[in-house]
Amino acid sequence: MRLSLYSRFLLRQGNAYRAHGFHRQFPSRTFHASARALVIKPFLLADIGEGIRECEIIQWFVEPGARVEEWDKLCEVQSDKASVEITSKFDGVIKKLYYEAGEMAKVGKPLVDIDIQGEIKEEDLAALTEPGTGEETQIQAQDQAKEPTRAQIVKSTQIPEPLPTPQKVSSPKGKHATLATPAVRHLTKELDVRIEDVNGSGRDGRVLKDDVYQFAKQRDSAPAQVRSSPATSGGPQTETPTKFSNTQYQMFKSMTNSLAIPHFLYADEIDFSNLSDLRVRLNKGLAKHPVNELRKISFLPFVIKAVSMAIDRYPILNARVDTDPESGRPILIMRSQHNIGVAIDTPLGLMVPVIKDVSNLDIASIAAELNRLQSLAAGGKLSSKDLTGGTITVSNIGNIGGTYVSPVIVEKEVAILGMGKMRTIPAFDENGGVVKKQICNFSWSADHRVIDGATMARAAEVVRSFVEDPDSMVMYLR
Repeated sequence: MRLSLYSRFLLRQGNAYRAHGFHRQFPSRTFHASARALVIKPFLLADIGEGIRECEIIQWFVEPGARVEEWDKLCEVQSDKASVEITSKFDGVIKKLYYEAGEMAKVGKPLVDIDIQGEIKEEDLAALTEPGTGEETQIQAQDQAKEPTRAQIVKSTQIPEPLPTPQKVSSPKGKHATLATPAVRHLTKELDVRIEDVNGSGRDGRVLKDDVYQFAKQRDSAPAQVRSSPATSGGPQTETPTKFSNTQYQMFKSMTNSLAIPHFLYADEIDFSNLSDLRVRLNKGLAKHPVNELRKISFLPFVIKAVSMAIDRYPILNARVDTDPESGRPILIMRSQHNIGVAIDTPLGLMVPVIKDVSNLDIASIAAELNRLQSLAAGGKLSSKDLTGGTITVSNIGNIGGTYVSPVIVEKEVAILGMGKMRTIPAFDENGGVVKKQICNFSWSADHRVIDGATMARAAEVVRSFVEDPDSMVMYLR
């Protein structure tokens, strides 16, 4: 305040001197200072990339009244790509949370109200909220707090209702009852438990893993007649609405968009016998002399490398369809890097982490990166960087089961490979003798708007030739 008054005083004195012809006594430059921000502002959920418009609040690290500093964690959100921790840009006090844990937050909408304390730049203050001064926001909040709400007025004029019949009341929950670690929240989803129903034994009522296990055990040990479903009790059919999990909801939207692409399927049987023999020899060597902590290798890195080699000859498989901004006509965007996504079944649902720049990786490097991504996926720790940027996808459904699959093309891609379960069959060799072979079915789905059947068949033949004769890959490794 003193600085502001002093600046005005200097400005008046300068004007007075200039009126008498003294133009060089005071320079025209005035003082500038950062804004003192003792105001309540909504903190907006920023765009986290990849066109994501909403995400699920996994957990809060703060609550109303909590004091935060710059870079302190506010909450953890889960999109269809990965989980992200949102941090504060300013020092202040949290006044309001706009969402409960488990609700969907909209990008660009308020996430929390924060009473900013300290000096910040005007551009940072303006970037926080919609147009309007901080003083106006604070005055409106104070006026709203003073004025009785419609609900309060109605409640005050209502005739008191009779008291309800006394019921058993659960013990009150602590102020941090709904705060829990990601591991605990993942456990509640696995056991189908609402964290709000669990009485936490941790500090300030926090829910721990043991609390969730005990709650699920008591629920499952309830009398059989209570837990029995209508289908087995002979009662009428009942239908129970169930909300999508965030992963299911994002898959619903993604697959709806993907199936707007005209698919066609091309399938072939691949002989893995030679690759199986080579893999046995390599694993024996890795057991004695590990490469970058790699002690065992699966078939998948060879297939991924073979797909990359096929892209070298048919780069259209690595393209994506877009629209020319000038003419509005569809165009192809050709991409130089072979970023191959690998569909992985995780506790949170299907995830597709991406192995980047496969054309410049050897088999061991691909295997090591695949192991890293699988470990992160199992722990639910995949980052946005791990899950974005894919140009073509390989889905190995065979490790679960199934011989044939008709995979759905991922958005922004034009082809996908689905691998079935490997099986051993009797076959004839070149001399007519019966031999044992290991066969796996490869099912390709392609975007028929840009890829014709002949191109897909030729590219699939390149992959087949490298997988059936893996020694030939050596000549093309970089």
